[in-house]
Amino acid sequence: MQATRTYLELTSPGQFRPAFGEFSDLVVERVQQPTPALYRDCYRTVGEPYHWYDRRDWSDEQIRAHLAQPDITLHVATRNGALAGWYELRRVPEDGSAEIAYFGLAPDAIGRGLGKHLLSAAVRDAWAMNPTRVWLHTCTLDHPHALPNYEKRGFVRYKTEEYEVT
Repeated sequence: MQATRTYLELTSPGQFRPAFGEFSDLVVERVQQPTPALYRDCYRTVGEPYHWYDRRDWSDEQIRAHLAQPDITLHVATRNGALAGWYELRRVPEDGSAEIAYFGLAPDAIGRGLGKHLLSAAVRDAWAMNPTRVWLHTCTLDHPHALPNYEKRGFVRYKTEEYEVT
C-alpha cells in the first residue's frame, strides 16, 4: 500500500494559532519518570487504529533507554482518570528544533474538541524548549482531521514524500 508523509513546521511562535478549550476534567501533564507500561499504553491505544508499528513491540529496556534520553519528554492527557491522549516532544540537537514526535488521542476522545486543545498544549510546550522551529509529520494513514488541525494551528507544509506501507 502506498502512503504519503507530510512534514509541517512553525518557524516562529507568532505563526502558532492556539485553540485551547474549556475542559475542566482534562489534565495534561509532563510525566517525569514514565514507566514502560505507561508508554506502551499510550503508544498502542492511540496508534493502533493508525498502524503505528515501529515501537509497538519495543521491550521494556528499549522504552526505558528511549525515555532516559534528555531530549525526550512525554506528556499525557487524562480525562476523569482515563487516557485521553499524549504527545512526545524531542529536542533535535543537530538543528536546535523541537519535534512533536508523537501526538494523538485515544479513540473515545476523538470528536470532542480535544485534538486542537492537546495540540495547542504540545506546541506551547515545544516552544518552551526555545527551539529554532517546531515541526511534526503526519501521513495519510493518520486520522483525517490530523492534517487540517495542524494547518489550522499555523503549521505550514515543507516536505512531502511517498512511501510503501508493508
